[in-house]
Amino acid sequence: MSLVFYSNTDAPEPWREAIRAALPSLPFHVWPQTGDPAAVRYTLVWKPPAGWHGRFPHLQAILSLGAGVDAILADPQLPPGVPVLRLLDAGLSRQMAEYAAYGVLHFHRRMHEYALQQRERRWEPLAPTATGDFAVGVMGLGVLGGEAARHIAAMGYPVLGWSRTPKRIPGVKCYDADDLDRFLAHTAVLVNFLPLTQATTGMLDARLFAKLPQGACLVNLARGAHVVDADLVAALDSGQIGGALLDVFHDEPLSRDHPYWRHPRVIVTPHVAAVTLASEAAAQVIANLQRLERGEPPLGAVDRAAGY
Repeated sequence: MSLVFYSNTDAPEPWREAIRAALPSLPFHVWPQTGDPAAVRYTLVWKPPAGWHGRFPHLQAILSLGAGVDAILADPQLPPGVPVLRLLDAGLSRQMAEYAAYGVLHFHRRMHEYALQQRERRWEPLAPTATGDFAVGVMGLGVLGGEAARHIAAMGYPVLGWSRTPKRIPGVKCYDADDLDRFLAHTAVLVNFLPLTQATTGMLDARLFAKLPQGACLVNLARGAHVVDADLVAALDSGQIGGALLDVFHDEPLSRDHPYWRHPRVIVTPHVAAVTLASEAAAQVIANLQRLERGEPPLGAVDRAAGY
């Protein structure tokens, strides 16, 4: 049996070395090398092309190189019955929490407005808002969103959390599906950690933006498809949304003619809110491979119907 590695962004060698040290009898192939496709039992992947997994008839598990698995689940030819395993943490939650905290601080301290002043060479101190009066709304309270909510709450901000199912997080006022409007009405900066599912695709649209306080800001580090781009640009132009920090987009890399690049109230980063580091994530991947080899249930199995 063997493993095939596929990624256009992750270097394979740190993964090969770590897995070889723990499982020396497991051959490690880097696509396009596969060895005998019939011998492949595991894949370790990030955004493989549609139909790619169908070439391995005896596949036993698909291991994602990230926490997000929507690109894998979007494959209409994904082999049925094969478990898809996502990274549960492996340093990603800390990086995501740091990025989210930066976004909160940026908008709380009105840096988006000072950036506009700088363009106009205008010196105008703006009235501050007390930390305790600046409510942060976190959408999606899974491993990543939950950690970010706790981190931001520890900074002294009132934190509201929203998820489809009820959650309890110390220091976070949690809302569920029936309370979305109340959650939005008190949110000064909205931080999106939602999983991408059929229900959440396009959820950040004109109707949702209108339910936020005027001038509220957006930090999106989940998926670009959560946002209706035209609606966000219109909300930014009208002042309903005061600013946006965006790390993810419908198409990546972001096209050079996209309005986000030149919008004065938008900050674009190239999908770097959290980067999988083999030094931190390999232990989790190896532990799952060892569990699979022993016939034990793996950790981080994705519910295909739910999408996460």
